[in-house]
Amino acid sequence: MTAPTRPTYRFYTATSLDGFLADEHDSLDWLLSQPTGDQSILPMDDFMAGVGAIVTGRTTYDWVQGHADTVEGAWVFTQPTFLFTHRAPTQLPDGITQVSGAPAEHRTTIEEAAHGKDVWIVGGGDLAAEFARAGMLDELFVSIAPVTLGAGRPLLGGRFDLELQEHGVNGALLEARYAVVGERD
Repeated sequence: MTAPTRPTYRFYTATSLDGFLADEHDSLDWLLSQPTGDQSILPMDDFMAGVGAIVTGRTTYDWVQGHADTVEGAWVFTQPTFLFTHRAPTQLPDGITQVSGAPAEHRTTIEEAAHGKDVWIVGGGDLAAEFARAGMLDELFVSIAPVTLGAGRPLLGGRFDLELQEHGVNGALLEARYAVVGERD
C-alpha cells in the first residue's frame, strides 16, 4: 500500500507592481478596477477544480465577509476552510474552522480535509510566509496589476527565494507562477 501524496500548498493571489496585496486601508479597489481577459495561464476555474481545502487569515476573511454583497463571488467556496486567527469571530459559516498557532500544528488536519487535492492559501502575505517558513508553501501564483500603492499589506512577509515556472498576460495583469525554493538567510 502506498502512502497518500502530500497536497501542493499554493498561494494564488494578486499584487500591485510595488508588492502590496491591499492598500493601507485594506482596500482592493485598485485590483477590482483592472481589466482582465480570458488568457490566464491558470484560469480560476481550473485552479479551483484542484483545491481541496482553503486557508485564510483574519484580515482577508473580514474583507471578504464585508464585501460579500458588493463583490460578485466574494466567498463562494465550498471546500473546507481554515481561518487562522487569535480573534474569534462572533459567528462562522458552515465549513469554516477557526484555528490558531503555527501552520505545522494543523498540517495533518488541513491535509486530511483536502482529500488528496491542493491547499489554497488565500491570504494574507504574512500567513503565506508562515506556511513557507514551515515548509508548507510550494507555489506562488501571482497576478501583478499595473498600479503602485506606496504602502499596504505586503505580498509575502519575509525573504524567500523563488524560481519562475511560467509567466503570461491576462488583460492588464502580468501573471507569474513560482516554485518556492526556501527562506533566504
